[in-house]
Amino acid sequence: MRIILASNSPRRRELLAQMGVDFSIDVPDIDEHDASTPQDTVRALALQKARAVAARHAGERSVILSADTVVFAGEILGKPRDREDARRMLALLQGRWHEVYTGVCALHVPDGRHEVRVECTRVRFAPLTGEQIDRYIGTGEPMDKAGAYAIQGRAGMFVERIEGSSSNVVGLPMATVRELLMAFGVLL
Repeated sequence: MRIILASNSPRRRELLAQMGVDFSIDVPDIDEHDASTPQDTVRALALQKARAVAARHAGERSVILSADTVVFAGEILGKPRDREDARRMLALLQGRWHEVYTGVCALHVPDGRHEVRVECTRVRFAPLTGEQIDRYIGTGEPMDKAGAYAIQGRAGMFVERIEGSSSNVVGLPMATVRELLMAFGVLL
């Protein structure tokens, strides 16, 4: 059975490749919007991404795998719009706990059977100065990341504690992906 990753994220590609899964990429084109809760947001967007890609592969026998990640710290934090938005997000996260939610969807083509799971990881950031935040933003790293940081990059030094899946914070909770793929008959 063919696996199609519905994502443009290099981090998700790397994580799926680490599992030894043979897959292709098909990037969905959807309008992203926030729902009322972070769980509802990632669940809805993961399913929307999978359905958008599945529509282009009708008649094939494949499993579409998609994901969406947001950070929650009293408000839903997606990718920053600009440097000022990144600064605002990092100032909000510094010195406190926040949650990272990832919705993962596996959708079987051609029958449309699907399952969506949501994973939550708690992360605590160290206190940061404005200068530290500005230096990090200057690297460009936070600009395409939910919550304006990459735990697998330079922002890893900001993390004091993590409770849950570290791969979830990167954008693809590997244990959840393994369970979903196996449930859809993919041999790992």
